[in-house]
Amino acid sequence: MANKVLTVSNLTKKYKQRTAVDNVSFDVYEGEIFGLLGPNGAGKTTIIKMITGLAKITSGDITICGYSVKSNFEKAIMNVGAIIETPTLYSYMSGKQNLKYYANLYKGISKQRIDEVIELVGLKDRINDKVKSYSLGMRQRIGIAQALLHNPKILILDEPTNGLDPNGILEMRHFLKKIAKSNKISILVSSHILSEMELLCNTVAIIDNGQLKQIRSIGQVARTAKKKIAIKVNYPNFAGKLLMNKFGFNVELAGSNVICDVEESKIPQITQFLISKNIPIFGINTVTQSLEQMFLDIVNNDNKFGDNL
Repeated sequence: MANKVLTVSNLTKKYKQRTAVDNVSFDVYEGEIFGLLGPNGAGKTTIIKMITGLAKITSGDITICGYSVKSNFEKAIMNVGAIIETPTLYSYMSGKQNLKYYANLYKGISKQRIDEVIELVGLKDRINDKVKSYSLGMRQRIGIAQALLHNPKILILDEPTNGLDPNGILEMRHFLKKIAKSNKISILVSSHILSEMELLCNTVAIIDNGQLKQIRSIGQVARTAKKKIAIKVNYPNFAGKLLMNKFGFNVELAGSNVICDVEESKIPQITQFLISKNIPIFGINTVTQSLEQMFLDIVNNDNKFGDNL
């Protein structure tokens, strides 16, 4: 089993009478991409700020590579690279000049290490261009290169795809997966974009109103996701009403499809009924519940899909 890189234990943050983070616990393992998923204001950034020492812990603790953030902050933070909000870069300097500048803030970072992170983030061909000529995605990559200079064990990114176009998001996703796998770097990433987290992360922790609602591996999401039946017909509204009246299950409409909240075993019974009502059927598919739908069920209905991992 992979080593634990980050352990968050009963973490709480209070601002006077308001509890921003309420008794949150989770672990991040070597080479894992772990997502903090939740709406804006859920407490994700506050958790990241406590991990990186930018906010004081009210109660609980955080250990990074075995070192407590509360009692041994310097040794703990040596293992962390982070970008919170947007990376700080000097636009009048080249990408390489920015990296050299930040390398001087650490001890013992060689020219070879600078070249390694440039290669790692895929900016070798543009590294001598001024940062002001970079796209937002390239700026994010230089920021990540900066965060990786001291060879940390965990990279922490707060909303890294904010402002990126679809191509930029795709490139960022592939890049983060690559460095997690090839360099065995753990990545803790926060986002409110559910579809992106589903494609990027190995594990997601769902946070809402400062509370940890559930931790699930993406594999577990796939295994336990609800499945529904989508039936393509000419008159979906009419067909949906007939099916609700006859069988009593929930029905949704999606274009020309009637989405039935039933198991696959009910397909023969449903098709036979629709045919008896002279409603032509043009296709039947199984629709799997997305992470977004699961998230809404958990947050809005507090519906639990099995035990936490």
